[in-house]
Amino acid sequence: MAIKHNPAHTITPILLTEEHTVASEIPVTADQEHTYQTEAQLEAEFIATLQGQAYDYLPLRTAEDLKNNLRTQLQKLNNYQLTDTEWERFYTTVVANPTASHTDKTQIIQREPIQPCTLDDGTIKNFKLIDRRDIHNNTLQVINQYVTDGGAASNRYDVTILVNGLPLVHVELKRRGVEIQEAFNQIRRYQKDSFWADTGLYDYIQIFVISNGTRTKYYSNTVRYKHVDSQRSQRRRRQASADSFEFTSWWATDNNKRISDLIPFAKTFFARHTLLNILTRYCVFTVDKDLLVMRPYQIVATEKILRKILIATNYKKQGTIDAGGYIWHTTGSGKTLTSFKTAQLAKDLDTVHKVIFVVDRKDLDYQTMKEYDAFQKGAANSNTSTKILKGQLEDPNAQIIITTIQKLDQFIKKNPGHPIFAEPIVLIFDECHRSQFGDMHTAITRNFKKYFMFGFTGTPIFDANAKSGGNVKLRTTQDAFGEKLHTYTIVDAIGDKNVLPFRVEYHNSVKLADKVDDAEVYSIATEAAMRSPERIKPIVRYILDHYDQKTKRNETYQLKDKRLEGFNSILATASIDAAKVYYNAFQTEQQQRLEEHGIEPLKVAIIYSAAPHNDDTDDFLAEESLNPSELDMGSFMFLQDAVSDYNQMFDRSFDLTGEGFDRYYKDVSKKMKNRELDLLIVVNMFLTGFDSKTVNTLWVDKNMKSHGLIQAFSRTNRILNSVKTYGNIVCFRNLETETDEALALFGNKDARATVLLKPYAEYLETYRENLEALQKGFSLDVLGSGGLGEQAQKKFVKLFGEVLKLRNILSAFDEFEADDTLAPRDVQDYQSHYLDIYRSMRERSENNPVDITEDLIFEIELIKQVSVGVDHILMLVEQYRRSNGTDEEVRSQITRAVDSSPTLHNKKDLIEDFLDKVSFDEDDVQGEWKKHVQEQSSAELNKIIEEEKLNPEPTRALIADAWLAGGVPTHGERIGRLMKATGSRFARPVNGESRAARKERLINRLQRFYERFSEIIS
Repeated sequence: MAIKHNPAHTITPILLTEEHTVASEIPVTADQEHTYQTEAQLEAEFIATLQGQAYDYLPLRTAEDLKNNLRTQLQKLNNYQLTDTEWERFYTTVVANPTASHTDKTQIIQREPIQPCTLDDGTIKNFKLIDRRDIHNNTLQVINQYVTDGGAASNRYDVTILVNGLPLVHVELKRRGVEIQEAFNQIRRYQKDSFWADTGLYDYIQIFVISNGTRTKYYSNTVRYKHVDSQRSQRRRRQASADSFEFTSWWATDNNKRISDLIPFAKTFFARHTLLNILTRYCVFTVDKDLLVMRPYQIVATEKILRKILIATNYKKQGTIDAGGYIWHTTGSGKTLTSFKTAQLAKDLDTVHKVIFVVDRKDLDYQTMKEYDAFQKGAANSNTSTKILKGQLEDPNAQIIITTIQKLDQFIKKNPGHPIFAEPIVLIFDECHRSQFGDMHTAITRNFKKYFMFGFTGTPIFDANAKSGGNVKLRTTQDAFGEKLHTYTIVDAIGDKNVLPFRVEYHNSVKLADKVDDAEVYSIATEAAMRSPERIKPIVRYILDHYDQKTKRNETYQLKDKRLEGFNSILATASIDAAKVYYNAFQTEQQQRLEEHGIEPLKVAIIYSAAPHNDDTDDFLAEESLNPSELDMGSFMFLQDAVSDYNQMFDRSFDLTGEGFDRYYKDVSKKMKNRELDLLIVVNMFLTGFDSKTVNTLWVDKNMKSHGLIQAFSRTNRILNSVKTYGNIVCFRNLETETDEALALFGNKDARATVLLKPYAEYLETYRENLEALQKGFSLDVLGSGGLGEQAQKKFVKLFGEVLKLRNILSAFDEFEADDTLAPRDVQDYQSHYLDIYRSMRERSENNPVDITEDLIFEIELIKQVSVGVDHILMLVEQYRRSNGTDEEVRSQITRAVDSSPTLHNKKDLIEDFLDKVSFDEDDVQGEWKKHVQEQSSAELNKIIEEEKLNPEPTRALIADAWLAGGVPTHGERIGRLMKATGSRFARPVNGESRAARKERLINRLQRFYERFSEIIS
């Protein structure tokens, strides 16, 4: 397939060959050896496999070797020999620029692979680092056991893939039987200790692969660096979606069969064309400077569409249903990223005039617009007016356009016979199960003569769940878009842990006859009974009574720059009238609880609008417009009053006039995603298309089935961290049959076992078995004696880790509080011992990188979620003060709370010192604590300045900025300016320590200082 080459583009497309990036089947390997295999033997087998695929093996071991090979390969790629001075200048100012961060280097590879090289005569020659257009011009080499001594610790890396001499892929191996998460953790240690060392070439790595021979996964450098950033500073985590092992990916065949063994993985993922395609085509470097590596099913879908365009062109099928198709990828699996990348690549095909990416107005959020504008300035502007859309369609430089269904419909109506209709246009519909059926679809197919039309959906419309009315020729997704091109179901996604399973519970608040459809039999009178205050009030009380439990509100985690308590939720109601009753009931009940018990109310909001057609069946969630003026007067006035409540709650000024409702909708969406709203009451809005990782619970009081049910349930199952392990569905109507039928339709007949959590009794039985083994083998008396050997410690860590994971699941079941036999005090004590072992082993690992307790995984995030904060400690200090220091039980409570908390351990001496000198006469514990913290932080910072011989004022200014910015800067020259002159980064070591190593050690020390005080300094 020929692709247009526009040198003005930052991202240059590559030629599409007949080689599929993702294999169609798992390759057959030789008979597997059954003898014990060491890590070294596994590594040798892996390298031999790569050599069999035309990788050149090089015995490189040092930084100088790496540099010299890089020069050779870049000169070969560019067919140009540099002089020594030209090479040194290019290397030190561009390739190994000491001020460039790992993000800067990722940007070079992904967006700016052609860099200017200044020649000796002063002229500039463009020098490629990687050929993105013709991937087979690139050279692939493999090295192993590369040693770096220039970092904070000496490290030896397993296997690295060099692309034109640059380390772009790194593989970390563990022997069979060792958990691969430890390989993930080891890469994190390398980043901290040495990837930046020497001349920083290992900061170019784009993709990491981890394997223990049996299980193999891959992930981008964003996952690795964000994990490290979150460890260095809990407040610097910019995005929750890419900071931990949960976001590593499996490789698979094009029909979603997982390829986990290392050797078949090497034969597929590391096939030359596959690896180079992934590096050059199937990565997305976002406007937030995050690198996303596409998953295999996303790559398959993209290539299926590109090939469909080629075939339709060759056979002159443009403008017919044979020039399209649909992608069925389950909700939450990354459809928007796939469609975004497809649009990027399709616009460069020489058979395509423009690509129009079509979304529903409600789904066109700020992030989507930013991504498209980053690729092509102004690409998303066409959603603002039909006039701008018309201008972009007529602009020859606007190759990709993002617009809304509504604006495209208006353009077609206002511009009959427009020349654009005769051009070959690719139309990509995101969430094609919605508005594209009916009049809009007919308008497109009648006017565009050479269209290629593709749709993405998580819940296709089949004959089994199609509406009975409407255009009989457009009943199903296949009728509208053509054949299904690729499938990735909810069963596939949950199996790969790309989305979470559901935990569904049923609370039948009204007894209905079996198999009776409310809409058909009970009519308006029955629905009125369902929304009666007598029925609604007990449901509202149940939600408020169990809200903290279901949303884990007593547990904490990190999101962006904030530490949050628990998740948030959506309440789905049957009608606007029902939503209004619920809203009033929450207002009344919460006000009563505040007045009588001092319970702070949840932040509750409501949003609804008129549906364009009165066709809201249980199967489909009718789409509500963004024009509230279509509401009846009573519903309009009620919503206006609710928006006024919202304005008062958040100091806003939204109204229901003009664009006011649209702004209200977007603000509600933003606050749900940031977990600033606790509960959102809806009818249909936000039940399709809305993605928020912080939503973990859906309260359901409406009949749903099929397509609508899966869409609504899927609002809760986005992966966030190890605390959020499933989506909570709490139904106040019996939807069990409907749930099973929907899972069978959109998964398979056995989907229930994968998609839904096991019954409570099964989890409880496993928990009790593990707890019995824990208490029998590791009683608190035994742990307190301190006599455990290393093997016993490892066994305890694994056993208590299982207990923690089971408690995390069981905590959402109403029955668990009564059934739990482990006392809260014992939980704290076990956590204290667990953390002591964790800290001891981590210190041992840091001091001796060879001894890394490789088979242990600590569930620290699960302890953080239940650990107490400083506010709770100060409350106990106040009790201790009131006893004039005589209540030793309170002091013991403080000690246990601190010992069992990962976040308070580094503040233990601060707290104990404060306890010793707290005044029994004063009545301002908070004020005394603030003064104590300020004095201690000032003294400790002065000590760092003196011992490290730093420039005092710049150091204090940097820390002051760190409190505001959420972390100590780790890149750039600011840290270097704190240090009194000791020569350049490449100067000879002073007292055995280079300037680079000293800088990294200083960063670590300032980070530890920051982490100690960051959550309490303000």
